[in-house]
Amino acid sequence: MSENNTGFEVSASQRQSWGSLAMIWIGSMICVPCLMIGGFLGMGFTLGGVILCVLLGYGIVCTYMCFMGMEGCDTGLPTVSMAGAVLGEKGAQYIISLMLAIACIGWFGIQSAVCGSSFSSMVASMTGFTIPAWLSSSVWGILMLLTAMYGYKALKYLNYIAVPALVLVMLYGLYAAFTKNDGSAIIANYQPTNPMSLVTGISLTVATFALGGVISGDYSRFAKNRKDVIKSSLIGVLPAGLAMILIGAVLSIVTGQYDISTVLASVGVPAFGLISLVLATWTTNVTNAYSGGIAVSNLFGVGEKKFKVATALAGGLGTILAAIGLMSKFQAFLNILTAFIPPIAGVIIASYWIIGKGNKDNVVVKKGFALDGIISFLLGAAVAYITGNVFVFFIGPINGIVVSMVCYIILHRIFENKKVK
Repeated sequence: MSENNTGFEVSASQRQSWGSLAMIWIGSMICVPCLMIGGFLGMGFTLGGVILCVLLGYGIVCTYMCFMGMEGCDTGLPTVSMAGAVLGEKGAQYIISLMLAIACIGWFGIQSAVCGSSFSSMVASMTGFTIPAWLSSSVWGILMLLTAMYGYKALKYLNYIAVPALVLVMLYGLYAAFTKNDGSAIIANYQPTNPMSLVTGISLTVATFALGGVISGDYSRFAKNRKDVIKSSLIGVLPAGLAMILIGAVLSIVTGQYDISTVLASVGVPAFGLISLVLATWTTNVTNAYSGGIAVSNLFGVGEKKFKVATALAGGLGTILAAIGLMSKFQAFLNILTAFIPPIAGVIIASYWIIGKGNKDNVVVKKGFALDGIISFLLGAAVAYITGNVFVFFIGPINGIVVSMVCYIILHRIFENKKVK
């Protein structure tokens, strides 16, 4: 590994147990987006089909997540630095930042809409007064944005309440679905109302954690060894992700709805449940705005001095998207994540594990833009999007990863041969 990377190396005292890393991934999976995807899948599959989608979808994510994480463990480098060896320092900065910005702004809009819908449902059930969803989403989006800009550090303590409360609400929702809504009979006789192809279901599952799998190196670089990376990734993602998506799917099947706020109201979850959902989306969405602000700052190179402006831009765009109905474009947003994020892992994996033979001494961050990596990433993303959305019998994420890897191996050798001549 080149000398300009050594500042990132993790010392032996900083290494963490695989269990502590697994808890990070478990915490990431216990979230409203997983419930939403579960609800969406519940409209298109039986429970057996949902389980198959989750196992295959998260299987894809965990596979490239492990390779990314093991490289991070070997080198001690965060993802953006690992990408710098393939896309070039500037290429990694712009591409990673752009993908983070798109993901964070999109999820901010989606969750603002969920929060607004939940709040409107709660007010309507308590007072009979209906607040328009667009207005509620806008107000909550602005409140979340202000919190991200001025109260982010204080809000983190709310997570200690919001996450356990969300788990309790989901468990109560399951109880209500089976005891009050005759859930067992509904599930036993269920036929999907909007049947989906298995490929679509797998792609939607991948989208929930596509970005997490790519940036896993940021956390897995603190693992003690490669085995710990694999254990923490598999145990941290698969069980928790499967549980949350299944809960969302069960509630969706029983109620016939996939909007999580409507689902909770339909099974008779009291106002406390909707308050918990609001708190959970609030804490998660503040992180989306905060991370989106960092991504926008890096993308435009404005630095920390303009961080609040960048955060306002990210959160403001997300709030506008929520108000104009981003929820209706939920699947299109997920398709973008599914197509454009996994190919980043593809080129990094090809560079380290195939070209570099898994040796950290072969990792050298390149200056500027590395065209072989950038072209390979773009080709992989294009193939993933086209095959996943036009020829829907192909699994887009797998195609994107494979194409980006193959293209990088070929283009890298062509570019290296030209340098030699």
